Amino acid sequence: MDKYNAPIKEIVNAPFWSTFYYKTKEGKTRLTIRAWRWLSIFIINLLFFLSFHIDIQLLEGTLNGSRLLGFHLIDPFTALEIFAAEHHIHTNVIIGSLTLVAFYFLAGGKAYCSWVCPYGMLSEIGEYIHQRLVRRKIIKERKFNPNIRFFFWAVFLAAAAIDGYLVFEVINPIGIMSRIITYGWSLAVVWVVVILLFEIFYSRRAWCKYICPVGTTYNFLGWIGMTKVKWDMNKCDHCGACLNACFEDHVLEFIKPKYDKKRAEKGINQQLVVNGDCTLCGRCFDVCHTDAYNYDFRLKDLV
Repeated sequence: MDKYNAPIKEIVNAPFWSTFYYKTKEGKTRLTIRAWRWLSIFIINLLFFLSFHIDIQLLEGTLNGSRLLGFHLIDPFTALEIFAAEHHIHTNVIIGSLTLVAFYFLAGGKAYCSWVCPYGMLSEIGEYIHQRLVRRKIIKERKFNPNIRFFFWAVFLAAAAIDGYLVFEVINPIGIMSRIITYGWSLAVVWVVVILLFEIFYSRRAWCKYICPVGTTYNFLGWIGMTKVKWDMNKCDHCGACLNACFEDHVLEFIKPKYDKKRAEKGINQQLVVNGDCTLCGRCFDVCHTDAYNYDFRLKDLV
């Protein structure tokens, strides 16, 4: 993908595999952030596979609960489910979940969704197909209020509390895929395919944006997370490519030209994407031909 020289329309409609590399202004080919993210997801899940199958004991378990070099790591929402179901949390669950909370507080909260989650890779493929079908007017774009995810978050915790069982894990595509990768094939993959088809033909990334309580839990951390995306108004020409590429496009609402006057009046020329829904996926970086985006670590001045 040649984001510096190609027309905006070509950048927005670029073939899927071309979004894994780009040409610099000097003409050199480099990997995009999407490529690095997919590599991260592949390596993490490969370690789960290898630790189980050849017993290297490096990253054991699944994304729900694991051990990194023997140290417990527990997904925060899974920890909440355990507490809701059993009405108490074991010490290793407390330590394991708080460790991940501390890590994602520094790394940016919902970065889990784009840098770790294996279903996220499938969803990106589904999103690409969905957008092509929309552009060809084969299907319609359907959007919902993203705040509905808080309803599902509460419902799944309530179900665990009432049933005494981790009900959500039966339909959790992240857990299903993680177990399949680690332990082997399961018919539960059919449910993952159903979700993917729903996202392709009905609503773009519907599971991730409107339902997934795992992502919602990281959303809470995202608001206060220390790693943020920073936008430079002086570089931006409002081409809109980033809004098209963004997984959670509402988080970039503030960049629209209609807000420029207010920013100018306040003397603001740079802004952080503070919305907890930002997954730090870097798609805005990958398509921005003016390099108006960058990562910002809010504790850098203290380090």
